[in-house]
Amino acid sequence: MQSLSEDEKRQVLGGVLADQLSAIQEAVKDVPEIKNKLDRLDSVLKVVGDDLKIVKAAITDLSYEVNEHERQIESLQSS
Repeated sequence: MQSLSEDEKRQVLGGVLADQLSAIQEAVKDVPEIKNKLDRLDSVLKVVGDDLKIVKAAITDLSYEVNEHERQIESLQSS
């Protein structure tokens, strides 16, 4: 088997590295778009979180009112 000269080895290595660099560039070209989508998703999730806090407060208040009405009804029924 014939050995490759240093120049041929560099050419082969250069070709391999060029292919790898091309694959890396292809993989990372979408990173800015993905980051933008994540930023938008983060904003939406903050709004959803705030809305959930409001819903939780409303449910807590409503639950208190229902319990209070039940106590009043029981009190009236036992009178």
